[in-house]
Amino acid sequence: MAHKFRCNFFTPLVVICTLFSSFNLLKAAELTISSYIIHTDIHSRPSLFSTQDEWYSSIIHSLTDPEIDSITSTRIFYTYDIVLQGFAARLTDQEAGRLANVPGVLAVTEDMATVRLDTTHFLGLNANYGLWNDTNFGESVIIGIVDSGIWPESESFNDGGLGPVPSRWKGTCENGTAFNSSHCNKKLIGARFFLKGMERHISGGSVESFSIYRSPRDEVGHGTHTASTAAGAEVTRVSLFGFAEGHARGIATKARVAMYKVCGFFCVDSDIIAAIESAIADGVDVLSISLGSKDQPYHENAIAKGAFAAMKRNIFVACSGGNSGPHPYSVHNTAPWITTVGAGSMDRVFPVRIRLGNNVTFIGSSLYADRNSTSASFPLVFLGSCRMIPLNITRKIVICNSTKARAVENGVIIQAGGGAGLIQLNHLIEGEELLAIAYTLPAATIGYKETLALLSYINSTQNPTASFEPSKDRAPITTSFSARGPNPIVKEVLKPDLIAPGLNILAAWPSNISPTRSLNDPRRVKFNTDSGTSMACPHVAGLAALIRANHPDWTAAAIRSALMTTASTTDNQDRLIARYEDMGPTNALAIGAGHVNPQLAGDPGLIYDANESDYIRFLCSLNYTENQIKLFAPVSCPGTKSSSSELNYPSFSVVFRLKGEIRELKRTVTNVGEFMGEVYEARIVNYEGEKVKVSVKPTKMIFNKYFDKQSYTIIFESNSVFLNFQEIVFGSVSWESDRHVVRSPFSVMWEPS
Repeated sequence: MAHKFRCNFFTPLVVICTLFSSFNLLKAAELTISSYIIHTDIHSRPSLFSTQDEWYSSIIHSLTDPEIDSITSTRIFYTYDIVLQGFAARLTDQEAGRLANVPGVLAVTEDMATVRLDTTHFLGLNANYGLWNDTNFGESVIIGIVDSGIWPESESFNDGGLGPVPSRWKGTCENGTAFNSSHCNKKLIGARFFLKGMERHISGGSVESFSIYRSPRDEVGHGTHTASTAAGAEVTRVSLFGFAEGHARGIATKARVAMYKVCGFFCVDSDIIAAIESAIADGVDVLSISLGSKDQPYHENAIAKGAFAAMKRNIFVACSGGNSGPHPYSVHNTAPWITTVGAGSMDRVFPVRIRLGNNVTFIGSSLYADRNSTSASFPLVFLGSCRMIPLNITRKIVICNSTKARAVENGVIIQAGGGAGLIQLNHLIEGEELLAIAYTLPAATIGYKETLALLSYINSTQNPTASFEPSKDRAPITTSFSARGPNPIVKEVLKPDLIAPGLNILAAWPSNISPTRSLNDPRRVKFNTDSGTSMACPHVAGLAALIRANHPDWTAAAIRSALMTTASTTDNQDRLIARYEDMGPTNALAIGAGHVNPQLAGDPGLIYDANESDYIRFLCSLNYTENQIKLFAPVSCPGTKSSSSELNYPSFSVVFRLKGEIRELKRTVTNVGEFMGEVYEARIVNYEGEKVKVSVKPTKMIFNKYFDKQSYTIIFESNSVFLNFQEIVFGSVSWESDRHVVRSPFSVMWEPS
């Protein structure tokens, strides 16, 4: 039975083999051939083999059976030696089962295809001062993008004005379908593709049979969009059908880009691991990975293991937090060595005013270009999900409550039937989030509150009508799709870490793909809007590149700390950041530390640092087995284990079970401020002091040297018991001086005893 997969994006896979003497031969037709990832212990290779590759080949040779080889000619399709020691291979279920018991094999996991592909003025970046000016727009930094490929002809990857490629760069541009080395330049300095795992999942074995380029070229637009968001060159006079007109530029405008294609319409673990290995070996400084799936234990998670290997080499890794919000426990990519990014809005929602026949108005959102052609009023007709659109819709505005994925197709059908327009309704879970859609006719998306009011108007009016009229948006607002905590793997690590712009982001786009990705849409564009935590992630990767250029001696953890402790919790109207689902105030399970604030992040004052040994102690606190720990590093856990909440992290997540319980958490901060003798005093914000008492000791710290370290303890005392699973308290502890505010959020929850 063939292995089935979904368009998701990541899981673990590793398989390794040793000598077997007996093999119960089954008929080839009855065998299930699958891909596996095999982890091995580097210290367990038999002495008769001089290299790991020789050992792996011998293992596979010992398993070879002619009937099986007639089905799969090449067994090993990747070998790994950076992210892990091991290889990926095609095996039967029986062979994989035996492998798991071979001495030196740490783990055998199926190669899964469950990973899915999850502007600058709003962030306050300025060419005349701050991070852009201080770092020459990040020119010395290399950002690796693990994604769906790239459209190299885009103006966003023009290398005009750039100096030579950094001499430490070891990467290359690989030839393939519709792509060769001449497509690279001093901006796009590397482009590779890793599709062998995907091909093993495709019946027939060729990605090209599914219209996927067997090359670094992008066929879905996702990778081109994220790469140009992180580090696109400046392009003048850019817009989408006249919307969002202005200059387009990536966050780190002069940083170099290296694309590692692992996805077409789905992604496979073995390809992701191979890509991260290559990026590490090539010499990237930052990795942007807008992929993810339902989270698993870190020792089974391909992205978590790959990111750990990158962290050991001081590579900053940003990952998308997922688009399954606003449900609790939906956040993914939650390992503490990963910076997990949620999505917020920008002050740009492409507004359209809808005026009803009773003169009541709503504000919707649309990217329909001809905004001046829709001032007349037309009859309204509500067709529910619009699965069956009748013929008698001429000169009517049709109202649909279908999914957003169907909205454009509905518009095409309505337009062909002579309809005057479309109003797309939000569902309850989407709340007031306004997704800008490039409709082909006059149309708009409206929020859930407006949906209820509009339907009430239709039901109470004999001849309901409406018109469209062209219309400082409040921002940021947490998007309803942005995944939420608590952390489903380790509740004591607060995730997501922060949010960044991820709604209606304008960036580069392949010129052979419609802006809606619909095959029925003939339009072609060079820039397009897209939404998701996938779009938020490269914003943070670009900011990390700027900070790395400004502070090359900082660790990846220090860069994350700077971004988190300077993040903002208020919007551009000085109100607490709201959430789109009900426009109520959001909390740390949605925004982590808050919305990124680049100009402050370059000078955070204090940082919370961590290194490989800190993360190993954290993994040991999760009661992983010795073999599971060795998947990350060839070490053993100490006899005395620490708590997972003791990691030196820039946020706090406390879990209580009993009233009267006390948690004392120690943190160490490092001074990176320019002024010596800086005095910091603690300030605690505790919104529900009757449920939990929070204190800090000491309450004052003085730093007299650069990189001086001091520690403090924060004490949480429970005054409550478990009432329900929504019983979570939020607050923050800040260290404040005359020049800096270093803020860390906390969440406190209760579980049944």
